[in-house]
Amino acid sequence: MTELRLAPADARALLLAAQGLDARPRRRATRADVLAAIRCMGALQIDTIQVVARSPYLVLWSRLGSYEPRWLDELLAGGAIFEYWSHEACFLPVEDYPLYRHRMLNPRAMRWKYAHALMEREREAVDRLRAAIREHGPVRSADFERRDGGGGGWWEWKPEKRMLESLFTAGELMIARRERFQRVYDLRERVLPGWSDDRLPSEAEVRRALVTKAVRALGVAKAKWVADYFRMDRRSTPAVVRELAAEGALLEVEVEGWEEPGYLHPDHRALAEAAATGGIRPRLTTLLSPFDPVVWDRVRGSELFGFDYRLECYTPAPKRRYGYFTLPILHRGALVGRLDPKAHRREGTFEVRALYLEPGVRPTRGLAADLARALRECAAWHGTPRVEVRATDPPAFAERLRDALRAGNGAAPAE
Repeated sequence: MTELRLAPADARALLLAAQGLDARPRRRATRADVLAAIRCMGALQIDTIQVVARSPYLVLWSRLGSYEPRWLDELLAGGAIFEYWSHEACFLPVEDYPLYRHRMLNPRAMRWKYAHALMEREREAVDRLRAAIREHGPVRSADFERRDGGGGGWWEWKPEKRMLESLFTAGELMIARRERFQRVYDLRERVLPGWSDDRLPSEAEVRRALVTKAVRALGVAKAKWVADYFRMDRRSTPAVVRELAAEGALLEVEVEGWEEPGYLHPDHRALAEAAATGGIRPRLTTLLSPFDPVVWDRVRGSELFGFDYRLECYTPAPKRRYGYFTLPILHRGALVGRLDPKAHRREGTFEVRALYLEPGVRPTRGLAADLARALRECAAWHGTPRVEVRATDPPAFAERLRDALRAGNGAAPAE
């Protein structure tokens, strides 16, 4: 399919369409839409920071608009999705469980996710923990008392938490549900009854399946981008991409300005042809989580969107340039800026501490109107209907955005 030539804007449009971020939903979301969105992305990354809604819920809001966050919890408890290490810790469609089983069977290869030394040293304690779950049912880390006065990062977890996490990484335990976002661990055979390793695909089949799923989720991709999506081997994965293209399982396309081919899933052929003729014009303006698949690969974000992004919550406050947990701003097919938010739920206020437009982005009334609409909808979904904008860069954009918020009309056309 090398006869198809795409402009860079077409490649961006394809990614957004493949991710469900090209247009506003036409109807109110349902629980089935939450599952469909996870299947579309292939993985929904989990993070616990809650300056605004925790990341998995925010990623879904960006695609679905207002929806009930409890639906995600219900899908987990009902077995439609499961948790495991994919791009990082992720919610995954349960039908993809076989694609991750090899990782579970080789937990030592999972590095810090499996506490090798602890599991060897405390074999008797691990056996007692496993037996207690078998006899008494699911447990949380919070069910175990901490006696050493510590706490904090992974390296300071109490031993039982590290044991639970290691048994989870090894596939002996699964996450049965979450309670106030805390993991509830149970035996795999109770969470996923009927599974047998006799049905395990080969490692080669898994690599090919994950590569195919990654390319599908990316719309069109360079071979070097593919490994990061499901955290596959960076050295060998590009060869698998090319192998699948040679067989016709993936399609090769030319993208203007790329020094290497782009690869496309056959399901997206018609979409790519439409993009090449101007038939796909992203119209959505929304806020993205730092852990959204569109931006979680910082290299891809820079190469595809010209957007250099770094999450600064791990950076000491005096060294932060933009803010603790900035959200990228997606506007009609481009990443045009970022904002530093805080949802004050008790006061009902959604605070924009600072907003930064990218160099060269025009601070038009159309942009202000579209962004005001996105902010109002995000704030309302958070239960913080009052939006307050503290500062913007450029400074003059602040009043234009406040005017658009006051007007209550985000439908003005872009200038």
